[in-house]
Amino acid sequence: MAPAAASGGSNLPRDFAVLTTFPDLLFIFEFVFGGLVWILIASSLVPIPLIQGWVMFVSVFCFVATTVLLILYMIGAHGGESSWVTLDAAYHSVAALFYLSASVLEALATITMQEGFTYKQYHENISAVVFSYVATLLYVTHAVFSLIRWKSS
Repeated sequence: MAPAAASGGSNLPRDFAVLTTFPDLLFIFEFVFGGLVWILIASSLVPIPLIQGWVMFVSVFCFVATTVLLILYMIGAHGGESSWVTLDAAYHSVAALFYLSASVLEALATITMQEGFTYKQYHENISAVVFSYVATLLYVTHAVFSLIRWKSS
């Protein structure tokens, strides 16, 4: 089953094959970088609270949803159903869009930081922006390959 999933076939991997097939291998990196964004946003001071709230929502939502999907794939809950391929493509497309919007807003908030913020707070926000864009890239890549898998199913 792993070679079909790796080559864009319609089968979703199960068990530990999730950790060896592409694009499902990206779950691990999405988990790590999404967690870093969550931590950095939670500890940083953003001048516009609404932006911080949206970025926090996106990072927590995607972290939890990615974790749940990874666990469900590892226990084989999909049972080979093609509807799970659709779910995978839809989720990663929405997550990519959410992370792109959160990354742009966080970058805007960091650029507009005025006086009253320390050098450390500014660097925390820069780190959050960088990791947010890395997470965006991971979700976009996963979405593209999930859409290819969906189209071939």
